[in-house]
Amino acid sequence: MSAPIALTLGDPAGIGPELTVAAWRALRSTGPAFFWLGDPLLLNDAIPFRLIEKPEDATEIFPDALPVIPVTCPVTVTPGQPTSENAPAVIESIERAVSYVQDGRAGGVTTNPIAKHILAASGFAYPGHTEFLAALCHTTGQEVMMLASPQLKVVPVTIHVSLRQALENLTAERIIAVTRATHRALQRDFGLSSPRLAIAGLNPHAGEEGLMGTEEQTIIGPAITQLKNEGLCVSGPFPPDTMFSATARPKYDVAICMYHDQALIPLKTLDMAEGVNVTLGLPVIRTSPDHGTAFDIAGPVRSITGRADPSSLLAALRLADFMSQHRRGNSQ
Repeated sequence: MSAPIALTLGDPAGIGPELTVAAWRALRSTGPAFFWLGDPLLLNDAIPFRLIEKPEDATEIFPDALPVIPVTCPVTVTPGQPTSENAPAVIESIERAVSYVQDGRAGGVTTNPIAKHILAASGFAYPGHTEFLAALCHTTGQEVMMLASPQLKVVPVTIHVSLRQALENLTAERIIAVTRATHRALQRDFGLSSPRLAIAGLNPHAGEEGLMGTEEQTIIGPAITQLKNEGLCVSGPFPPDTMFSATARPKYDVAICMYHDQALIPLKTLDMAEGVNVTLGLPVIRTSPDHGTAFDIAGPVRSITGRADPSSLLAALRLADFMSQHRRGNSQ
C-alpha cells in the first residue's frame, strides 16, 4: 500500500482550500490517499474531515473523511485578500510536509499554490517553493524544476531569475548538471531505463551556425558533447520554435530548455489544465499544480462556485503517488 501524500496549505486566501475539497471528493473512492496540512476552519464543514496526529492514519480514514493535520492561521482568512500575517502557517505547512516524507511517513509532498510576493513581504528569503524545498533538504543548488503533462515534459536550466540574469547564469556546467539530474530522475521516479533528452537552443534558429548568436557553439554544444560521452541519450541543440511541434514531441521524453519561459510557454499552451510542477534533484518527491493562487476567483469553501478547476491538483497528487511507487520499488 502506498504511503499517503502530504498536501500543503498553500496561501489560505487563494483557491487552495477549495481545490483540496474538490480533490478529496474526486479521489476518495480511488485514491491516492492524501492528508492536508491546513487550518480546519477554512473547510467550513463543506465535507467530512477528521483531525489526525499521525500521517499513518490518513489512508484508512481517507474514503470516509479528509484527514487533516491542523496548521492554524494566525489571523482570520478572507478569501481573495491575502496577508503576510498568515505566512508562518504557509511556511510551517511546507516544513512539516517535507519532514514527514523524510521520515518515511508520507510518500511525497504536493504543494498548494503560494503567492511569492506575500511570503516575501513577511521576510521569506526564497524566490519560491523550489528553492525553499532544496534548503529544507540541504541540497541547495541541486534542485531542478520539471513541468510535466501527458503531452510534454520540460526542464528549464535557469529558473526564477530575469531573462538578463538567466543569460548570465547559463553555462555548460549548469546544462550538464541539470541534464544529469533529469536523467537520474526519469530512471528512478518515472521508470524510463534510457531517457531521451532533447536540448533546446538559446537563439533564433539555434543560432544559425553563429549568425544569430554563438551560445549554441560555445556553451550548449560542448555540454551536449560531454553528456554524450557519459552515455546519456541527448540530442540538439534544436531550434526552440520547432521542437515543440506535434511531430517533434514524440521523439524525446523531456525537453531541456535554457530559460523559464522557453520551457513553460509551450507546456502551458498545450496542457494548462493537467500540467504539474515537479522538483527533481531532491531526496523527497514534490509535485504541485501548475497554476497560481487565483485570488480573483477564491471564495469561501462552503459556497464553492466550481470556477477553480482541480484538474492540475489531481494530476499533481496522482503523479506524486506514481513517482513514490517507482522510487520505493527502485530502492528495494
